[in-house]
Amino acid sequence: MTIVKHKDQRVVTLIDVPNMYHSAKALYQKRVNFKEVLKQAVAGRKLIRAIGYVVKTESREEAAFFDALVKSGIETKIKELQVYPGGFKKGDWDVGLAVDAIRLAQKADVVVLVTGDGDFAPLIEYLKTNLGSQVEVIGFGRSSSSKLKERADEFFNLEDDPRRFLLATKNI
Repeated sequence: MTIVKHKDQRVVTLIDVPNMYHSAKALYQKRVNFKEVLKQAVAGRKLIRAIGYVVKTESREEAAFFDALVKSGIETKIKELQVYPGGFKKGDWDVGLAVDAIRLAQKADVVVLVTGDGDFAPLIEYLKTNLGSQVEVIGFGRSSSSKLKERADEFFNLEDDPRRFLLATKNI
């Protein structure tokens, strides 16, 4: 399906930062240029809100990265990394991102999900069917769920222009 992007459309962009970070690292050994990703998501339309969902580790070495996201125009929602007995670590934002998408979709025409996580496929269906939202997904094609790509009104593959959307690594 071909969608039309109008300059008066109100856009909400929700970024699954850990998913994008790990995909870029695994596929290219590079980091994501989130400023360029946000530009692609907005595509000349009216940005209502851009939120990056991040996880704070015990070392706190990611503070500069979080600041860079904010300077790029991306609000951060921060969750503490949970460490369980036996060393298992967890820090995902799936439920928080989904709740924000449903809440914010009512104030926007377009919801852009920056992720490759197939767990968001039912969210896309809900936003489209129940709220009438246009839902676009931005991710790395090779690491993005086929369900996500199929259900989105548009899937933009960051791998089509890696020089624009990737940065050199610093101790990844």
